[in-house]
Amino acid sequence: MIDVLVVDDDFMVSRIHRGFVEQVPGFRVVGTAHTGAEALRAVAELAPELVLLDLYLPDMFGLDVVARLRTAGHDCDVLVISAAKEADTVRGAVRHGVVNYLLKPFGVDDLRQRLEQYASRRTGMDAAEVHSQADVDRVLARATAHPVSTAVLPKGLSAETAGLVERALRSAGETLSAAECADRIGVSRVSARRYLEHLHDTGRAEVTLRYAAAGRPERRYRWLGASGSR
Repeated sequence: MIDVLVVDDDFMVSRIHRGFVEQVPGFRVVGTAHTGAEALRAVAELAPELVLLDLYLPDMFGLDVVARLRTAGHDCDVLVISAAKEADTVRGAVRHGVVNYLLKPFGVDDLRQRLEQYASRRTGMDAAEVHSQADVDRVLARATAHPVSTAVLPKGLSAETAGLVERALRSAGETLSAAECADRIGVSRVSARRYLEHLHDTGRAEVTLRYAAAGRPERRYRWLGASGSR
């Protein structure tokens, strides 16, 4: 069983999230907290493997809680559950090493998917034996198989296609158009553009315009990464 601490300032919301977690096999809620200070004490007392952490707490910002947990030596994993959509906040969460980022409001199936992904990665990494660089690469691949970038998708976009678009853009080296991306991964140009625009909106891709002799300028995308820099 994976022990979970649910942290949310709203008592009713924390009760709902607790119920969601308890519907997922292999997970159990060992406690709830409603402030940053309560969360720090609960982690010290209960030693959960995973913290479901709201960012908007009454006494401190959620990412400050993560920083204090690390300073205190706690190695629990953190899954952010928040209404915060700002690109800087998402990038900050990535830098703090959160395992996923789920936007409120969400349903039980949304959370179940993230928890099952987490459990799968955790099992794979725990079972891994490292004897060579190839083994290290496989462990890192498991750890980044479902990046945070696919966890904050607008309605109508899928994590699977988002992953394909992101990998295509990463591997392009230089700029990539929506049509080129569509050809590489086998989706429509309109669909590819929606995912590329999402990467741009969240600060992980930049857009430049290429002007032809006639017609509208072509939008070209370049991967920036989770930190917003090349």
